[in-house]
Amino acid sequence: MQEKIHIFHTNDLHSHFKYWPRMQSYVKEMRIGLTNLGETSYLFDVGDHLDRSNIYTEATVGKGNVMLLNEAGYDVVTIGNNEGITLSHEELYHLYDEAAFDVVVANVYASEGTNPKWMKPYVVLTTAHGTKLAVIAATAMFEIYYKELNWEMNEARSALIHLALQLRKDVDIIVCLSHLGITEDELLAEECPEIDVIFGSHTHHVLPNGKLVNGVLLTGGGKFGQYTGHLVVEFDKKLRKIVEKKDILIHNKDLPTVQYEKSIVQSFEEEGKRLLDIPVFTTKKSYNKEWFHYSQLSDLFAQAILEKSGADCALFNAGIFLDGLPKGTVTALDLHRIFPHPINLCTIELSVAEMKEIFQESKNEEWPYIELKGLGFRGVIFGKMLTYGFSMNEDRQLLINGKVADNDRIYKLVTLDLFTFGYFYPSFKYAKKKYILPEFLRDIMIDYGQRFFKQ
Repeated sequence: MQEKIHIFHTNDLHSHFKYWPRMQSYVKEMRIGLTNLGETSYLFDVGDHLDRSNIYTEATVGKGNVMLLNEAGYDVVTIGNNEGITLSHEELYHLYDEAAFDVVVANVYASEGTNPKWMKPYVVLTTAHGTKLAVIAATAMFEIYYKELNWEMNEARSALIHLALQLRKDVDIIVCLSHLGITEDELLAEECPEIDVIFGSHTHHVLPNGKLVNGVLLTGGGKFGQYTGHLVVEFDKKLRKIVEKKDILIHNKDLPTVQYEKSIVQSFEEEGKRLLDIPVFTTKKSYNKEWFHYSQLSDLFAQAILEKSGADCALFNAGIFLDGLPKGTVTALDLHRIFPHPINLCTIELSVAEMKEIFQESKNEEWPYIELKGLGFRGVIFGKMLTYGFSMNEDRQLLINGKVADNDRIYKLVTLDLFTFGYFYPSFKYAKKKYILPEFLRDIMIDYGQRFFKQ
């Protein structure tokens, strides 16, 4: 007897709900039809379902996303970096308290005390015909971030291989929810053919019909709710092995619309606005933003991050300001509109020579016009690189707060964590640094504004 097992899968939604009603309506209808045929189906999510740049997600601290996953009937999910490192320890610990699905992640655990009840290294699902399917999962290795947030990590690939080998003799099928990226998925497949399917994510890759690597089928469903994946596994009960496995991607934009679809999506945003429309401080004037110049808002922001970090100087791009600070009552909603990015501050220790190099690199004339995507940035264009507290004089001497720098000193620079990944400033990747977590830029501005505007 051959059994067909269906797995619908999503990944990297990042709280883009435009197609959410139709994609979930489609999956529900498909699953009902498959049940009537006597075929088992599951629904998985491979992480980064939430993104705090979305008003609804921000206002509900991700619990609204969990509610949506419950309503859609998900069976198993894993966490992406947006679940793992954009929430405080306490917020992540309780994120899935009301989840009606299993949450699997094998390479994260609490630094102290017990793990949350929802955190499982694997689950074993049993189909209507008794076939046992193990689901293992791991998330991207942002070790420094997790450590600052009081979580520890095991090396992802090693953890997954260990589990696959452990489970292989007790189950019929092993699938992996991988929020590790396509390169890691390929390496995992090469090293561990015991895994039958790796559901991919994190790098937002698109594999329209999957990709076979060493006999392991890899999937990739893009980002932002563009696709829903549909895996079909044919399992021979007599031979106790998979005889065929194939994956297709369904374009969600082409699915039938759902009644009141726009209203449903709009209701998420309205609920977020309602929850965030709370006063945080009051200003006596407006603060303008500029993308190609210094501005009143950039001056205020520099003061805030220098105070927060205790650094000697600051560096950031003007494109982080999506709006100016209004005069009068300022709400949490205003600050989220200005700073929607899930970005943290980071302090970096640098020598005078390194500071000079950074200052020169910051003059790159192409950077201001880059339409930056990713690295936590949720703006339109990169904007001018702004330096506060350090400059160079005509004699090419470094000045720190107007005084010639001491060549024997190490100085502390505060910047945005997006610059520490090596894309703009390669030297930052290996410098001594400390991330300031869990506060985002908007949280730091709220805290500073509540004190500054009382003066």
